[in-house]
Amino acid sequence: MENFFATCPRGLEPLLAEELQQLKAEKIHAVGGGVGFGGDFLVCYRANLESRIASRVLWQVATGGYRNEDDIYRAAYALPWTDWFDPVRRIRVDVSATKSPLTSLNFVTLKIKDAVCDKIRRLSGRRPDVDTRQPDIPIQGHLTDRDFTLYLDTTGEPLFKRGQRMATGEAPLRENLAAGILRLAGWVPVTPLLDPMCGSGTILLEAAHMALDVAPGLGRHFTFEKFKNFDAHRWREFWQRSAGRQKPKVPLAIYGSDSSGDVLKAARANLMAAGLEKVVSLKRANVLDISAPAKEGIIVTNPPYGVRLGEQQALAEFYPKLGDVLKKQFSGWRAYLLSGDMRLPKLIRLAASKRTPLYNGALECRLFEYKMVEGGMRKKKPDS
Repeated sequence: MENFFATCPRGLEPLLAEELQQLKAEKIHAVGGGVGFGGDFLVCYRANLESRIASRVLWQVATGGYRNEDDIYRAAYALPWTDWFDPVRRIRVDVSATKSPLTSLNFVTLKIKDAVCDKIRRLSGRRPDVDTRQPDIPIQGHLTDRDFTLYLDTTGEPLFKRGQRMATGEAPLRENLAAGILRLAGWVPVTPLLDPMCGSGTILLEAAHMALDVAPGLGRHFTFEKFKNFDAHRWREFWQRSAGRQKPKVPLAIYGSDSSGDVLKAARANLMAAGLEKVVSLKRANVLDISAPAKEGIIVTNPPYGVRLGEQQALAEFYPKLGDVLKKQFSGWRAYLLSGDMRLPKLIRLAASKRTPLYNGALECRLFEYKMVEGGMRKKKPDS
């Protein structure tokens, strides 16, 4: 059994652990920023192909204690790198740390790179090239205060890059975070879904893929395909089985709107690139002028949150109006708003029933849940 670590946006670790359980992983344990698990390489293939929540799947090739950079060099040099990939492959080394006593991560990175290159040259007679932009084999090291772990990245481009989004907005929502939010919202495909500030359409795309059972990794390649132990036959079987599971592309109760024509154009281009333009309904509309497309449903959206002072003032006027629209037009619905603006709950003037901390990249956010109770909270007066 091999040991793996799947990274994910902070706050989504329990959802990733559930996914990995469904994918037949073993020894699953969630920590901040990801989930460790065990299994053979077929589990690794499935996790890369099927996980909607993971960012990367890392294969653990070494772990142990260290006191200085030379300990790390020796541990990396001891590994049989040529058993895992061909010396002609270009490599890149990245190092992260939590409470490490070593002063320079750049120096640690250099020591690991030297160890890998020195060992490969001794075993094969040639030194591998380093490519920091598009490596064939990304290598990751992680240091804690006492331990050092080395991984081979089995993924390559992060998994939230599904290979289908053509255009993005100013601060795009990562696809795996969008998928996680839909899961946290308890959305299921039979429930009408609306994103009234849809931007480039990430939430809509993820919802459509979930509804049609489209595996998120179908449109791309992975680093594990370059490993010497790659089982092309089994991989082709997995891929074909996943592709064969897809449901027919028919119109669904998934709705998106935005006030900007240019933004909507980007969303439409992304849906067309994914072949989903007939599945999702798009229209140009200001969120303050819309009404519910069904009697009950779920709103999932990522409203704007301003950094500059002028934006903050505009949003301070916008949020109360958004609260009014949700109360008046969406009774019987649940709304989930992801925001990095911690003033939102106060300004929107609605009582949040849940607040879930999440991260969009490095940006700390909250997912606010609002239940729009039909007819408001006040009891009707009895007839006289």
